[in-house]
Amino acid sequence: MSERMHRYRALIELLKSYGRVAVAFSAGVDSTFLLAAAQEALQEQVLALSVTADWIPAREQQEAVEFCKKHGIRHIQIKVAVSDIEGFAANDAKRCYFCKKVLFQKMSEAAKREGIAHLLEGSNVDDMSDYRPGMRAIEELGIHSPLRQTGWTKALIREQSQVMGLETAAKASFACLASRIPYGEEITKQKLQMVELAEQYLYERSFGQFRVRVHGSLARIELLQEDFSKAISEPFRTELYEALRKIGFSYVALDLYGYRTGSMNETLSLQEAAEDKACLH
Repeated sequence: MSERMHRYRALIELLKSYGRVAVAFSAGVDSTFLLAAAQEALQEQVLALSVTADWIPAREQQEAVEFCKKHGIRHIQIKVAVSDIEGFAANDAKRCYFCKKVLFQKMSEAAKREGIAHLLEGSNVDDMSDYRPGMRAIEELGIHSPLRQTGWTKALIREQSQVMGLETAAKASFACLASRIPYGEEITKQKLQMVELAEQYLYERSFGQFRVRVHGSLARIELLQEDFSKAISEPFRTELYEALRKIGFSYVALDLYGYRTGSMNETLSLQEAAEDKACLH
């Protein structure tokens, strides 16, 4: 038996042991795989819970609705506003912690109202390698992380998703829109809307993996390196520039390093190094 199949059997058995579950569902690669596996293990004893908010792209919210409808999974959406999360708009390094704490509290409450004791979330073992303060909130609230518990990496999840015929097998990864704004810079509805519109523009033009990071009035675009030539070739280069200017950005720049997850966390390392150096003096 392959490692993937061994892990899938272990996942199914773990899910069955819960009896009845609610799954935090974002329509991303991981949560879609977890929800599909939970449905296989528990059938109608599965509830999908999704958050609707300004920092979650409308496209992702709609995909969550469509997936549940297609697969006959009961689905509840929970509306959350920036003002509901203390410390979120201030956007310090603990923003993700404050956010996850409130979102999962609301989802836990929704699950309990449905008589469901177990809330599951879809983080995988690769997520442990980056700065993710939201993971602490998940642990504090006692949320189950069955993919991490049974050793799933992103690569294995994509492989098994393809075997299962899931639409998300090759889907690009999209973190929440707030992650596009540097720590310390206030998060506003306008900035989130600008990011969403800019990324939707790239999505509709068939770019694979990308981010549009906001630095004041500058949009820093991260693309896969193989997409650089497409971005800088005319007439698209001018069209892209003009489109983002219309959205509200004063400047548009291409990040020469290219796409990578958690690039805003790089500044945390620089800040820590500067603080350490200052202590030495």
